[in-house]
Amino acid sequence: MDSPRQAKNLNLEPKRSQNRSSNPPQKDAYARLLNQHSSSKFSQYLEQYAKDTAFQREGKLPSTLFKAQSDRQNIPQRQRDQVPNDFSDSSDFSPSSMKSRGEESSLSLYMEKLSTRSAQQDFERKQGVSDRQRWGQRRDTATSQDGDVESGEELSSLKPNEPKKHQKQQKKTKDSHKDVTSKETDAFVGCPQSPNTAGTSGQEQEKMKKSKKKKNSRQPEEEKSGEETLQSGVDAQNSRPKSPYGKEKKLQQPRASSSNSPADKSKNRGPRGSKKQVFESYMTCEEVSHGLKRGELLQGQLRINPKKFHDAFFPSPDDARDIFLDGIVARNRALNGDVVVVRILPRELWKVVRSDTECEGASESDTQKENTVRPSQKKTERTPRPDGVSEDQCSDQDELTRKVQNKPLTDTGEHLEDPSTLRPNGEILQKTAKVVYIVEKKHSRAVTGFLKFLPDKPFAMFSPVDHRVPRINVFLANCPEDFSSRPGDYAKTLFICRITDWAADSNFAEGHLAKTLGQAGEIEPETEGILIEYEVDFSEFSDEVLNCLPKNLPWTIPAEEMAKRKDLRKECIFTIDPATARDLDDALSCKQLPDGNFELGVHIADVSYFVGEDNALDAIASQRATSVYMVQKVIPMLPRLLCEELCSLNPLTDRLTFSVIWKITPEGKILSEWFGRSVIRSCVKLSYDHAQSMIEAPDKMFAAEELPPADPEHPIDEIHRAVLNLHSIAKNLRAQRFSGGALRLDQLKLSFTLDKETMMPQGCYIYQYRDSNKLVEEFMLLANIATAQHIHSRFPQLALLRRHPPPKTKMVDELQELCDQLGINIDLSSAGALHKSLNTTLGDDEYTTARKEVLTHMCSRPMQMALYFCTGELKDNQLFKHYALNVPLYTHFTSPIRRYADLVVHRLLASSLNCGPSLGLSTEEVQKQSSRCNDRKTVSKRVQELSSELFFGVFVKDCGPLDSEAMVMGVLDQSFDVLVLRYGVQKRVYCKSVTGLDSFRHHKVGKKSELTLIWTAEDHEKAPVEQVISIFTLVEVQLKADGAPMKYSAVLKRPEENESNTCCRALERLNVNF
Repeated sequence: MDSPRQAKNLNLEPKRSQNRSSNPPQKDAYARLLNQHSSSKFSQYLEQYAKDTAFQREGKLPSTLFKAQSDRQNIPQRQRDQVPNDFSDSSDFSPSSMKSRGEESSLSLYMEKLSTRSAQQDFERKQGVSDRQRWGQRRDTATSQDGDVESGEELSSLKPNEPKKHQKQQKKTKDSHKDVTSKETDAFVGCPQSPNTAGTSGQEQEKMKKSKKKKNSRQPEEEKSGEETLQSGVDAQNSRPKSPYGKEKKLQQPRASSSNSPADKSKNRGPRGSKKQVFESYMTCEEVSHGLKRGELLQGQLRINPKKFHDAFFPSPDDARDIFLDGIVARNRALNGDVVVVRILPRELWKVVRSDTECEGASESDTQKENTVRPSQKKTERTPRPDGVSEDQCSDQDELTRKVQNKPLTDTGEHLEDPSTLRPNGEILQKTAKVVYIVEKKHSRAVTGFLKFLPDKPFAMFSPVDHRVPRINVFLANCPEDFSSRPGDYAKTLFICRITDWAADSNFAEGHLAKTLGQAGEIEPETEGILIEYEVDFSEFSDEVLNCLPKNLPWTIPAEEMAKRKDLRKECIFTIDPATARDLDDALSCKQLPDGNFELGVHIADVSYFVGEDNALDAIASQRATSVYMVQKVIPMLPRLLCEELCSLNPLTDRLTFSVIWKITPEGKILSEWFGRSVIRSCVKLSYDHAQSMIEAPDKMFAAEELPPADPEHPIDEIHRAVLNLHSIAKNLRAQRFSGGALRLDQLKLSFTLDKETMMPQGCYIYQYRDSNKLVEEFMLLANIATAQHIHSRFPQLALLRRHPPPKTKMVDELQELCDQLGINIDLSSAGALHKSLNTTLGDDEYTTARKEVLTHMCSRPMQMALYFCTGELKDNQLFKHYALNVPLYTHFTSPIRRYADLVVHRLLASSLNCGPSLGLSTEEVQKQSSRCNDRKTVSKRVQELSSELFFGVFVKDCGPLDSEAMVMGVLDQSFDVLVLRYGVQKRVYCKSVTGLDSFRHHKVGKKSELTLIWTAEDHEKAPVEQVISIFTLVEVQLKADGAPMKYSAVLKRPEENESNTCCRALERLNVNF
């Protein structure tokens, strides 16, 4: 859709643009411009520009033009290398945004005209309404509520409180200066270049000015507009920073064709250059390989901020702040989660942030951040936990897997000081980068959204719900038949669209509709959309897969198999699971021995017996990698015949298992250990509630009707004693773990009660983690640790383990500084020290638990994700360690029904015990499968969160408004985040949307941030009410459904005059130490 500015130019300047097609290139354009502008100042600009160009040809640096501009702006010498940042807002840190605040550069304005005319030419070259007309000018992929395409000239970050007229003028000024400054940047920024990607030399540029018959094999990104001599640095549609590294790229678009014929050149570009290219062409595989080896390029996973979706981040290999990618152009068509290769931009293009208020993206008016405890953390932090609404979430992303770096990497080959070091003026440099290659498109390229009809266009505009995905043009032939005649009928219809192409010269992608889901806001269409978007395979299992299952049903254990296993069917073995669980993959036993010790067993479903290697069943399990649990359903990894019947340890049924049996003292000291294949017969299926009631009533004689049906050979009293013994041992083991340095960060989890017929939410509650949960967890951890040690000792190069890297050092330091300012004595030096700090009582009142939840959230921010890996892939055994558990080796063994990683571990264990087939696995294969399991586990977690958000959105809509107390978790400059105590969800409150608020002001000292809200007086005779908002402040909120489907907002309620600062004063009175 054409932008207003673009349309205006097309209407007013068609003849001028057409005439210009036969004009000689830039030299004559300058002559014409001199005739129009006779001022001496402008002549001086041109003279200086010519001199600067000559310097470039001769390789003389630095730029005299930049120096001249600095002199005119009275910039001290020591600050000139910081000018780009000093003259840009926080959302545009590039030197290309530099401009004089006092006056406009005539040359830069002229260059803006050239850019506009070039854009006009692009459209005039089209015949009729071509595909390319879909590329309206827009800065990013923002979608308005109704799906409208927003103004195409909204190119740079706007302050929301600025008048639109001023904003447009400001954008025009900024864009004009970007062109000239990008040229100047090339003149004074020295950039290391790959031998494979040599830049265009000054002699070649001179030849291009005289004749355009020479092949230009390397063009800077600044030349995307086709104005080779001027090298305008920014596409008219995209004013994000461009890098001089662009000159190292092989452009593969038509304008960079290897053909030298005039016919080809006239076809591909106008007299002043080719059609503007929004994105760089990707580097070749060979160039990427050489760049990675030399340390000039970095590989990792891309994260895109879901709330400020032109901000993206890349993990830093040196544990410093994440590398920042500014805008859609820097991402170069990569989507959230993709594995990409990036090039660090020159130091002059790094982002400058103030350590006290911006420290990786601060001012909310410029960078609307994630739910963070403090603004300074936002851009290094991973995705937060869900707050119950999708608008406050990352993908997972937000919590994305970081690739293991086995060797240190440098950025640009030059020795630089630590960019995170605080500068004398209180500023910090954050590295920036751009994507040069996509290694793996991990994003599905499928997205849910809505169709918008565009009059007189051969396509419709698809607006994704996830704004991190670009808008997509869908041809009308692919839309519903009556969409063109009755578009209003589809205004609230949810579709799935798949991206099929995204051209380098377009802001918009192309795609086709994959499916019509149904009405937005309904649970089933929304659920299906989530599953498709995250590539969760919820299809029925194929006949080929089902043919791998046992045919003779009901199935019984063959006699020959029974003879190979340890028979434990007479033992008192039982399961403890959620009441609704169907896939029961673990059971426990505990028998007291005559010497006072115990024989304690963990028995896990032997899935590897049914799932052989390299058949169709194994292939689909490997692909799915995990079961996906949603509020109302489970998408199983294995066919239900296995996960709910043949493998599930259902009561009173013979089942195949893998067992770990210890001889253990009452204090939890392990005396002996046995691994092996076994056969069990569970005597009862207990729920966590049943086990908890037994723990809480140790002397009670339970009646048969109080528990599920049990095997008569094992009386209820025997089961009760076993549960109590397990609980006693588990408490000792747990105490030993935490005294030995383990950490657990518990966060609130929302659960729902559903109508059995409609599956709609009837109520919700915060899930309680009790002693029965801890009992099961403790023995699962013990079994996993023991298995990890066993398989690693047998297969030191092939074991599939699970490691947990330590938290990011920079973020830990910042958290420590914040806690110090808040007066919280918390020790972040180790996992054990942190756990001890968190479990020291914070106060002794009804809000103690809430304060602990807020602090737990703060401390979870620096934490990294645990990862599966193959031991042969990591050379340093210190990297095997699990930080939170504080153990050297750990794996997953206890849930093979729902996790493929556990199935691989079972195969390793069977092979090590000579009770299974020999392994045909290689280190590379195990590592590849580990990576797949990591990816799908991240997806599974995210889908589970989205399902919870979906149901809570429906609950708020049907049962709201909902009132609750909330505790402040973080304060920004125009909003604050709260933990809604009644429901355990996190939500952001925006000051500008608070009814009854007269004004507000933000104050920050160091890391401590406060908002003072001034409420309009209800009685004119009384003074306005002030409310101070800081971390731990207690407020009242109301959750109300929004107009958009499944969305809700938290509305701050007006405080009582005598309660406005109650929590702040209470926190001061507590003056407690963790």
